Amino acid sequence: MPTFLAAPARGRSASALILAGILWGTGGLSGSLLAAKAGLRPLPVATYRLLLGGGAMMVFLALSGGLRQMIWTIPLVRRLLAAGVLLGLFQACYFAAVSLTSVSIATMITIGSVPVFVALATSVRERRRPGNTTIVSITGAVFGLVLLTWSPEGIAGGWRLVGGVALALLCATGFGTLTLLSRSPVDGLDPLRTTAFGLLVGGLLLAPAALWSGMALPLRLDVFGAACYLGIVPTAVAYAAYFRGLRHAPPVVTALSALLEPLTAAVLSAFLLHDQLGVTGWCGTGLLVAALGIGYSRG
Repeated sequence: MPTFLAAPARGRSASALILAGILWGTGGLSGSLLAAKAGLRPLPVATYRLLLGGGAMMVFLALSGGLRQMIWTIPLVRRLLAAGVLLGLFQACYFAAVSLTSVSIATMITIGSVPVFVALATSVRERRRPGNTTIVSITGAVFGLVLLTWSPEGIAGGWRLVGGVALALLCATGFGTLTLLSRSPVDGLDPLRTTAFGLLVGGLLLAPAALWSGMALPLRLDVFGAACYLGIVPTAVAYAAYFRGLRHAPPVVTALSALLEPLTAAVLSAFLLHDQLGVTGWCGTGLLVAALGIGYSRG
């Protein structure tokens, strides 16, 4: 790609990834709000998020003519099924981790672990050692993750903390796999179609178990508003931006951009939910900001 075309493409990718990270940061908070207002368990919340997000994107594609131009092929179907399974795994594990720990801890462990997973997988696949800048940025992210993870007060310990951490790590593995998988293009798929069908497939896969857990929503305006916001803003719009940003960004930089999610979630939790991060937690936040800056300088 010529330099004068590559630079604007990288700029657009960076803008899309930044937007996705910030919007994702409101997902845990809005999902917790929906769960509290509607009395829902984590799995139904994740299912509503995927179904509403996928449904909103499908409506947009139908109105814009994006559905009429699709040519169904075996590789396309495989990619959409894989995206749906990984998105379903990611969302279910994430909200379960939130219920066992907190929004800040679950988000930090999940997103903070993704760059490590992506860097290791990329190194193995390409049979080369990660670059020094990558190692420095990931190390800073991990230390920031540790500081912020163990700093909030009033968080239950014991099996709840262990279970929440395990679910968050499983969530990170699914998200990292989705990041690496989505970088290889498939004919007939663009970011909007991948988002729409991937979210719907993930939601449908979770629906049977979610129905068993109870998906009844109170007929109240505040519940409806929380559900719509969760499905559209930090889900449909954020994932569409993320898949678009994958086109011209290195995989590790793409994974590091997701650090904007826990940063946003931590700040919102501190100011809105009064999570006591303390000095250690804010130091961890500073390290994550530095790691993000180093990662973008590498890109």
